[in-house]
Amino acid sequence: MIGARCLAVVLERPFSLRPTRPAKDMENIFQLVRNVIPPMTSKKHKGQDGKIGIIGGCKEYTGAPYFAAITALKVGADLSQVFCTKDAATVIKSYSPELIVHPVLDHPNAVSEVDKWLPRLHTLVIGPGMGREDAILDNAKGIIEKAKSKGLPIVIDADGLWLIAQQPSIIQGYQRAVLTPNFMEFSRLYEAMLSEPVETSDQHGSVLRLSQAMGNITIIQKGERDLISDGDKVLVCSHEGSSRRCGGQGDLLAGSLGVLVHWALLAGPEKINAQNPFLVAAFGACSLTRQCNHQAFQKYGRSMTTSDMISEVGTAFNKLFET
Repeated sequence: MIGARCLAVVLERPFSLRPTRPAKDMENIFQLVRNVIPPMTSKKHKGQDGKIGIIGGCKEYTGAPYFAAITALKVGADLSQVFCTKDAATVIKSYSPELIVHPVLDHPNAVSEVDKWLPRLHTLVIGPGMGREDAILDNAKGIIEKAKSKGLPIVIDADGLWLIAQQPSIIQGYQRAVLTPNFMEFSRLYEAMLSEPVETSDQHGSVLRLSQAMGNITIIQKGERDLISDGDKVLVCSHEGSSRRCGGQGDLLAGSLGVLVHWALLAGPEKINAQNPFLVAAFGACSLTRQCNHQAFQKYGRSMTTSDMISEVGTAFNKLFET
């Protein structure tokens, strides 16, 4: 069991506009994450434990979609597919033969090309390495609309959050989505939705208000502590990590979150005590990312990179959830 030094769960409800459950309902959030992890068994067929799609990857940014996709596999998904631009496809494929790579994101018929695959996916992660070209952003918007029409869970990160900040209505009110902004991305979203700067002295209230303004979408505000809110509650994940802030850690979080969202939804309300499955999944992904960060930093210190963190996914997962 993780000691109190390593794990802190705090529930704050200072500005909730909707009925909330008692704080005691969230005391066992970490155990709820464990509850949703599917057992390893030979009786399953390929795909049952997760088929994750990553929308992102362009000529300039090929590492981010790879990090998200390979993390999804290492966490326990069976299949991981990347939908990227033509220029990025060969590069991403060269990083790992494990990934299925589709060079369609800059295709004139990108939305319909991706739409054909959506029924075969459990979760969509949108944004890692996507870039901000207008044509790509338009395609991403169309893909989000198709995914919403099918009720597909969506994780939005990186340049996907840039798109949402410009057009919040794309995702507003779709409660099967999770947004994962860092401080700057959060500030941009907050100002777009509430027409005022973030109140930095009230981080809990800010993330709660933004979630409510977005229609109670789950939001992870990444930082020294990760604040997670669905508009009803704010969870704080301060699991021990490190002071190293190399690029790519958010991609690891997004990829692992894509898998855990699927598992939390699949497990059903009894396994999570009728809590919001997106909150449970978000807390699990934040804890895992921080544990990978901690373990890699213990080995490599200042020279640690996200590739080192990804190498720790298996042992970190085992330590947190299976021992």
